[in-house]
Amino acid sequence: MTDTSGRVADATGNWVDGLAPVWSRPYLRLARFDRPIGAWLLLLPCWWSAALAALAARQAGPDPWHLVLFFVGAFVMRGSGCTWNDFVDRDLDGSVERTRSRPIPSGQVSAAQALVFMAALALIGLTVLLQFNVFTIATGIASLAVVAVYPFMKRITYWPQIVLGLAFSWGALMGWPAVFARLDVPALELYAGSIAWVIGYDTIYAHQDREDDALIGIKSTARLFGARTRPMLVLFYALAVALIGAAGLAAGGGLVFGLGLVAFAAHLAWQVGSLAIDDPDRCLALFKSNRDAGLILFAGLVLDALARRLF
Repeated sequence: MTDTSGRVADATGNWVDGLAPVWSRPYLRLARFDRPIGAWLLLLPCWWSAALAALAARQAGPDPWHLVLFFVGAFVMRGSGCTWNDFVDRDLDGSVERTRSRPIPSGQVSAAQALVFMAALALIGLTVLLQFNVFTIATGIASLAVVAVYPFMKRITYWPQIVLGLAFSWGALMGWPAVFARLDVPALELYAGSIAWVIGYDTIYAHQDREDDALIGIKSTARLFGARTRPMLVLFYALAVALIGAAGLAAGGGLVFGLGLVAFAAHLAWQVGSLAIDDPDRCLALFKSNRDAGLILFAGLVLDALARRLF
């Protein structure tokens, strides 16, 4: 039987509600394991970077072991980051309809328990990170500074999505050095393109809370852009496609990569055309669709690497 008690407002039916032990559910919700879309969006730049490195190294595809490590690392570090975010925002979350049912403001988990849980997830993430070379380990550790400051940005700037982009795109700087033990121009271009992508999709996401955010003084690009959101999305999504395209070409990408990039661009164009900023359900659906967009691009990179090796 599915137990929905304690379910967060924007989490529909999921495995946590029906399968996880009751005592674990508040912690799994705190880590967003009931809503894995954020972990996917954190993971995809890692996979892009690994596939981009495979292209440049003339390999048949990214190292499968690296893909597994990035998968585990993305999920646990996203959980740790979300726990930190909820700890910092515990008073603000209680004032927003969509977030007041989160484990900390609703009293399911204490602030102290949340910090212990966050540390446990971070230790798992560290264990994963230590499987890579020294340069990649150092690059991963450097990301913690960006993650730590992100929750405070929405209080002081209308551009917190830039800081989120810096954090959520960090994986673009991880897959490449895992192969080459250094950072080169293609990885930096991929990182910049991913940041533009994150700004776009998180602006869509932030429109769900636009009215509540205005009441409690939380800033976002959704509030800043308002009715100009569609043209601004065109700008950032176009920038993402251009920069990621430049990264792929610099790494030796060919026709198959180009086709994947076109499909990725078409998906982003569909999002812009389908957007209704006053429809929270539509905004959430479009935001979630970015997992599919990212997987399309990843497939293009992987298949191009395979094609170049075979032909």
